[in-house]
Amino acid sequence: MKTALPAVIRFASYSLLWRPRVMLIGTLLMVLTLLLGVMLLGVGTLALSPGEVLASLFGAGDNPTAERVIWRVRLPRVLTAVCVGAALGMAGSIFQSISRNALGSPDIIGFTTGAASGAIVQIILFNAGPLGTSLAAVLSGICTAALVFVLSMKGRTSGGYRLVLVGIGVGAMLTGLNTILLVTGDLDQAMTAQLWLSGSLNTRTWAHVLPAALGLVLITPVAVYQARQLNLLEMGDDTASQLGVSVERSRLLMVMAAVGLTAIATAAAGPISFIALAAPQLARRLTASPDIPLLTGAVMGALLLLVADLVSQRFTQHLNLPIGLTTGLLGGLYLLWLLAGSRKL
Repeated sequence: MKTALPAVIRFASYSLLWRPRVMLIGTLLMVLTLLLGVMLLGVGTLALSPGEVLASLFGAGDNPTAERVIWRVRLPRVLTAVCVGAALGMAGSIFQSISRNALGSPDIIGFTTGAASGAIVQIILFNAGPLGTSLAAVLSGICTAALVFVLSMKGRTSGGYRLVLVGIGVGAMLTGLNTILLVTGDLDQAMTAQLWLSGSLNTRTWAHVLPAALGLVLITPVAVYQARQLNLLEMGDDTASQLGVSVERSRLLMVMAAVGLTAIATAAAGPISFIALAAPQLARRLTASPDIPLLTGAVMGALLLLVADLVSQRFTQHLNLPIGLTTGLLGGLYLLWLLAGSRKL
């Protein structure tokens, strides 16, 4: 696939690369995400048409029950899915760039497992509620990332395959710790923790939407601002350093941004697998751009999670699969397809 040639837009001393194909694909992904969100707002025991959904959203409907269901139940669920998917898509783009590895996603290299460990400790040992569980997930995710980052240092550099391998090792140890905690807890606590570990969008409220949206709004500008440095880092540390990039500082900032996004997503919906792995790769294939697909990866992540939610609700009505299990099944199929179509493996 050929790379689309960019146009340069200049304003005073600033310049911007304009890639028409990236803008077109990004716009199409946002439109699809919006349409799928409207469709999901009508899915459920109380089935609603797109017209009824839009009327209820804008206060023009004549069905008070439909308005309550949409605003109190379905809209928080859809917005949580959008925020979580976008956060994971952007985090996956960053991790794959830093590790220079297609498997460099937070669920593969242990960061999601680290966030889950803090939540399980709170549930099993302290019987914490949703707020305490979410805060513990964020803090433990950050601590896990710091540990992996320090252990992956070789001399004064980090990243690459070493980061992936260290992350996999730390994630494996934390998985064992999580299993021990589940065994030692009583039955009710273990069931609560296991349900949280499955990843779920059920019973999401505005209390889940607002922190996830706020974290995404605060971290996204930092990631976008550092995107140029990250593009240069893909050329190699020596080349990036010669071009004026503070290699370890830029890498650390982006790692912390990606960890923050992962922790926010995990706190809002529990561990969600494969979105961070697949979204950046699909976005890069569609846009055919050499740049890191931060924004397009985020939109693709939101779209993929909405698709998984639709599959969970429409095609597994009798099974009631948690969203984390659905993304795992779809992600496994995607990974097998990726491996089957690759000539390098």
